[in-house]
Amino acid sequence: MKILFVSDLHHPEVLQAAIDSTPPGETPPLFPPSMGQHFWERAMRKRGYSVAAFYRNQPAFGEIKTHRYTENITPGKVIGALLRRFPAHLNPDYRRRNRRLIDQARPFQPDVLWLDGDNTLIYPQTLATIKRETGCTLVYGCGTSPIVFSHPVERQAARLYDLVITNDYYHGIQWLELGAKRMACLPRSACDPDFHRPYQLTGAELARYASDVVFVGTLVPDHLYSRRVETLEALREFDLGIWSVHEVPDSLRAHLRGPALGEEMLKILSAAKICLNVHGDFMHYGGNMRTFEAAGAGILQIADDLPGTREWFEPGTTIVTYQDIDDLRAKVAHYLEHDAERQTIAQASQAHVYAHHTYEHRLAQVEELLEGIG
Repeated sequence: MKILFVSDLHHPEVLQAAIDSTPPGETPPLFPPSMGQHFWERAMRKRGYSVAAFYRNQPAFGEIKTHRYTENITPGKVIGALLRRFPAHLNPDYRRRNRRLIDQARPFQPDVLWLDGDNTLIYPQTLATIKRETGCTLVYGCGTSPIVFSHPVERQAARLYDLVITNDYYHGIQWLELGAKRMACLPRSACDPDFHRPYQLTGAELARYASDVVFVGTLVPDHLYSRRVETLEALREFDLGIWSVHEVPDSLRAHLRGPALGEEMLKILSAAKICLNVHGDFMHYGGNMRTFEAAGAGILQIADDLPGTREWFEPGTTIVTYQDIDDLRAKVAHYLEHDAERQTIAQASQAHVYAHHTYEHRLAQVEELLEGIG
């Protein structure tokens, strides 16, 4: 089977480092290990798939730049806001990118065009052309509500989507209402046991990374991550380590330890006692990347109590959930004082995701869905 990923490329410098370290004779990766697409790619190659990628954020001229999110007004934000006032089909750079995608799809002849969410620039006409000329199935993977967050370009193409994969069942219903042919409530993230595992640390690494409670993720802008900020602010009296590649609010800056991507993130989790996982304001079902990565790393995870969390894990056995801030503070204090309980849940969590929630498990589920489409 041939899969053509159409996705943004984040952290291009991490991808280049991964390419540079690829052993001779092995295929270099298409995505960095800081992105979930990297592990989908690995699972697909193990199954013998041919995989290619089109980076839709690659400008027609110039290189992909790494963005660091900030609440401040920057020239880039101003320019971006002005460009968004124009219809996507009038943007000359976007038009070139769409032509490049068609030019790549024609000789590759994908069986599946896998389009990632937050698509603001691949035109419906482009997708229709590729489907008509190649006969491919169009899979759309999206982790947010199409009613609240999606771009007109995404919604206009909904009737072309043969399958929408979304973490949230209710988001999937919304995509059906917009015209998608089929949806599946399936976490788009999982774990890869070869990568998401406990890491042996040197003394220097342990000194750099150790903390009682660790959070790795994004905290800005506030209208997307206010729940995370509020929750972390309530834990400032603990030994709290925050790792983010982006800016953090002033209230949490004293706990910021630096950026964390790829293998370094797993080392940070390996050095901590508790991983706090608070979903963004736009995720009410659950299933972000950290949910399964932290479990694979063998650390106790405390997460907000969401329907997906209860569906994919057993609270108290393979994960700890909290109801409110007071409940969270009490549980953090309890598990810091009870090492054996903490380690028992962490080990059970790791065994659980290795048995049920790897990217190979996810791919097998997607294959069944694709067979149903015919």
